[in-house]
Amino acid sequence: MQTRRAFHEELADLEHQALGGLDLVENALERTMEALGEHDVELAAMVIADDDRIDGRYLEVHQGILSLLARQAPVATDLRLVAALLDVIKHVERMGDQCVNIAKTIPLTGHEPPIVPELLNTLLEMGRCVGAMLMQAKKAFAARDVDLAQDLVARDDAVNRLHRRAFQLALEAGDDPDTREWAMMMLGVGRALERMGDHAVDIGEQTAFIVTGLFREFRDASHPVPSA
Repeated sequence: MQTRRAFHEELADLEHQALGGLDLVENALERTMEALGEHDVELAAMVIADDDRIDGRYLEVHQGILSLLARQAPVATDLRLVAALLDVIKHVERMGDQCVNIAKTIPLTGHEPPIVPELLNTLLEMGRCVGAMLMQAKKAFAARDVDLAQDLVARDDAVNRLHRRAFQLALEAGDDPDTREWAMMMLGVGRALERMGDHAVDIGEQTAFIVTGLFREFRDASHPVPSA
């Protein structure tokens, strides 16, 4: 019994560390969007450098889980949590990489890029929506709240609509070559944010897996629901 108690305490600590990784990503995203909005090259460089913290968290949790499995034989319920945590921390690491991808575009756009205000504002709104999704995914996982996790799909739909709007605005950026170059770079920003929203939904799906014991996608990516 003492061994099992120690096992569950260590597993709970690993879950806390994995979900804490979402806090690191949310902070990185907030600073990334601030750097994008203010064209702050120094802040963008800090985001890139600080990605080592997110990578470190990934390694810490991943290696901790493997070590735990080597020493203990989890039962079915615990094994679901172990599998889910491996998936969650993978998404954490990838979302950190997306923040880096966005930050790297900032110095490439020039000292004073010819910004299209509506396009920039659309991307900043995407960033706010994705940040809210990250925190909702964390809350749903911690509380094992399947309904809250399922609601991430609706939030992701809003992000996707903004992404389509950003794409259209980039296409309509005008004839000035510098403005069009900036707009094309912003397409990469929109894509990175859209992928982060998908990662948040994936974490929600892991919440449902822990609760039900069955893995299912909240929606079939090969048969997307038509937009309204």
